Amino acid sequence: MPDKHLTLELVTPEKVAWSAPADFVVLPAAQGEMGVLPGHMPFLVQLAAGEVRVTDKGEVKRFAVSGGFAEVKDDVIALFAETAELADSIDAERARQALERAKEASTKANLDPAHLAEIDAAVRRAQVRLRVARRGKGAPGLDPRDQE
Repeated sequence: MPDKHLTLELVTPEKVAWSAPADFVVLPAAQGEMGVLPGHMPFLVQLAAGEVRVTDKGEVKRFAVSGGFAEVKDDVIALFAETAELADSIDAERARQALERAKEASTKANLDPAHLAEIDAAVRRAQVRLRVARRGKGAPGLDPRDQE
């Protein structure tokens, strides 16, 4: 009997960002990370901004995603994310600049709650992108200076 595999379909509003087999997938669920192996029971989960790790034949691919949801059914993970970037394609310097801009914007006085929520989301996205870019290159995670 052949080994069972998952199929990950990572979709953004612009394109199918990734579609490939996987042995194991870790999702950034809103309530914390969750792992999915072949044969997992069906479920639907909301995603937070975070890292998706896809393991296939011992190789790990890392993606930075910013929100969305995932459905697991019949060994297919359909992950719908607002944005998704493979670690190797993230420009860490641009992510660091975006983080600095967002942090600077958050210090302005009299921000309305909706604008402040947007700024907080931008900070989280930039932090995730930096962390995923560093881990994808085998470097340690997020630099403590990049934390709030």
